[in-house]
Amino acid sequence: MDKKEQILQLTIQQGVLPLYFNKDEEVSINVLKALYEAGIRTVEYTNRGEAALNNFKVLRKVCDTELSGMYLGIGTIKNGEQAKAFVDAGADYLISPGVVEEAAKVAEQNNLPYVPGAMTPTEIIRAENMGCKLVKIFPGNIVGPGFVSAIRELFSGLNFIITGGVEPEEGNLRGWFQAGASAVGMGSKLITKKILEDKDYGKITELTKDSLKLIELVRK
Repeated sequence: MDKKEQILQLTIQQGVLPLYFNKDEEVSINVLKALYEAGIRTVEYTNRGEAALNNFKVLRKVCDTELSGMYLGIGTIKNGEQAKAFVDAGADYLISPGVVEEAAKVAEQNNLPYVPGAMTPTEIIRAENMGCKLVKIFPGNIVGPGFVSAIRELFSGLNFIITGGVEPEEGNLRGWFQAGASAVGMGSKLITKKILEDKDYGKITELTKDSLKLIELVRK
């Protein structure tokens, strides 16, 4: 199995892709370690601020030296230049909020997975025709589970990851997985502002373990 397939399978198997950004390097490292402690093996760091690239390089080193088996992706990639900078910094995969062909090309040249965002059938078709295997439905809270179940059969060869408004709560998760989601992305509902302010990293581990158990439960 090549790396692209391995990351795709791992994301689906994990069921949740935690995503976050914090301008503080130390906080970013501690969040990553807390997620690893909970059993997470693939994480999306988001390109949301000036410190993102520098922090990402530091997180890459932490993964390579301390967190065996952890894949580190980068999200919020909006152009080819950003894609190249993060691939050079060691990104394992690229994620965008929309369909960015330049980013897809950079990923393809480096044999890395590219996950575009979509909220319409037209965008999903573009992603499919570009050869993407995993598409991010974003923002999830706007389109809702009904949208996913309505389009599911049209795109039987694709996997969907839902991001935006997904909550670590049984009813919410059940709705998405029953609609046909392969995985969900969770950011501020999992790694909350309060947890980061309190530097309560143990809470991140605890909430993440609970979310993994809930996903296992709703998938049965």
